[in-house]
Amino acid sequence: MTHVANAAKDLGLEGWHKPWSGSNGGNCVEAKVLDSGQVALRQSTDPQGPALICTTPAIAQFVEAAKSGMADFLVA
Repeated sequence: MTHVANAAKDLGLEGWHKPWSGSNGGNCVEAKVLDSGQVALRQSTDPQGPALICTTPAIAQFVEAAKSGMADFLVA
């Protein structure tokens, strides 16, 4: 038996959003704002799998950095 810490299924089925969708066959990251204000991220093809829980400031910093080009190396 495998235990998944922060299982996305434990965070509920409602409220997950795909901020964008590409031509990658549905392999998308989904995001959900939790009641605590934190943001959960999960892989759309594994909705029962793990979720990464981030603070709102951490997500905001990541988004701003990505917009400025600091994450371009991820797709280069």
